[in-house]
Amino acid sequence: MLYEQLFKGLHTHRIRYLVVGAVAVDLHGIPRMTADLDVMVDLEKDNMHRFIEMIVGLGYRPRVPLQPFDFLDTAKRREWRETKSMIVFTWLNPTRPYEEIDVFLDNPIDFSLAFSRKISLPLQDFTVLIASVPDLIELKRLAGREQDQSDILALQQLLNLGDDRP
Repeated sequence: MLYEQLFKGLHTHRIRYLVVGAVAVDLHGIPRMTADLDVMVDLEKDNMHRFIEMIVGLGYRPRVPLQPFDFLDTAKRREWRETKSMIVFTWLNPTRPYEEIDVFLDNPIDFSLAFSRKISLPLQDFTVLIASVPDLIELKRLAGREQDQSDILALQQLLNLGDDRP
C-alpha cells in the first residue's frame, strides 16, 4: 500500500493527524486519483516534534532547501506564508520519489474539532485517521479549485445516501 510506512509511523508515534484531500476522498469510497498525500497535523509543539522526527526517520526531506525542524518555528511558517505564498510544507522521499506529503503550515479548520469527528480506518496492524465527510467538504470549499467543486458534489451525495459516518 502506498504510504504504508508513513501511516504505520504516524500510528506508532501516536501523532495527532488527519488525512485530508484526495486520498481522504478516496478512502471514503469516492475514487479519486492523486499524486500526493495531504495531511493536517496538530501543530502543538510536542506533536509536531514527534511528526518531524518520525518523517525524517523514514527518509523524507523537505522539498525546499530548509532544515526539517524549521517547521516547528511558527514565525518561520508565517514568513513562508507571507513571502513565499506557501500553504503547505512538502516532504519528499528520495528513495520513493512517487511519495509526496503535503502538511498545512496552518490548519485551515480547527484541528481539535476536526479530530473529534475523525474516522478511524483499521488496516493491518495500524489505523489511518481520516477527516470526516463534512470536514472534507469544508476544506474543499475553502480551497475552491475546480476539482474541489467536483469532490464537494460527490461528498455531498455520499452524505445524502444516508451514510451514517460523522
